[in-house]
Amino acid sequence: MTHLIDTHCHLDRLEDVPAALELARQSGVGGMTTIGTRLSHAAKQIDLTRYDTPELRVWCAIGTHPDHAHQEAQKSAEEIAALAEPECVIGIGESGLDYFHGGPDVKAAQQQSFRAHIGAARLTGLPLVIHAREADRDVVAILQDEHEAHGAFPFLLHCFASGRELAKSALDLGGYLSFSGLLTFPKCENIREVAREAPMERILVETDSPFLAPVPKRGKPNTPGFVAYTAARLAQERGVSEPEIAERTTANFHRLFQRAA
Repeated sequence: MTHLIDTHCHLDRLEDVPAALELARQSGVGGMTTIGTRLSHAAKQIDLTRYDTPELRVWCAIGTHPDHAHQEAQKSAEEIAALAEPECVIGIGESGLDYFHGGPDVKAAQQQSFRAHIGAARLTGLPLVIHAREADRDVVAILQDEHEAHGAFPFLLHCFASGRELAKSALDLGGYLSFSGLLTFPKCENIREVAREAPMERILVETDSPFLAPVPKRGKPNTPGFVAYTAARLAQERGVSEPEIAERTTANFHRLFQRAA
């Protein structure tokens, strides 16, 4: 049976990483990507790949989350690309836009950082992991502008939490969608609708752990092993078997994150 890949987790936020990795093994997980939220902490994400083994792969991505864009020193695309040189770094991010907090100055810092991360993805060929919250219109506008001005680049909308419009725009530009425990939440029918309709070859699964634990683990700290619950719900929504979802999402992961191979 094909092992699942947790496309997006934050191992640096877990209390007991070895215990989480053991649970992941027991849950049928064969690999995970620990995602950076501050470029100034990139070395910490890289160090977490010391847990990488042939049986349970651990990769990382480096970047600055939009919530921290105004707190971190802005870096150029070239500087970000240089930080991503180690082979264990398979993606850029997470970056993007999050307008839930902050005023115009914060938004401007996020947009500047987002464009720099896009440039780094283009320079390295590594996929950009995008965070989008209450900023769908500007995310789409920047993605389209960057494609038109400088050409295509690989990207993934992580923890997809929007509707059809953002999904269609991302897919039209060649992007991928990753579904988290939100897929299992009773009130998230709009997300399930997108998960049912998106092309099978463009979907992945993640935990975003330690956040957003899926049903039936809501209220508990999330952990990479819980990606199995999200994958099971995705299989249900797509009308396919769980082994097929594991096989297809893992193949999609390796098609997008080519350095992981």
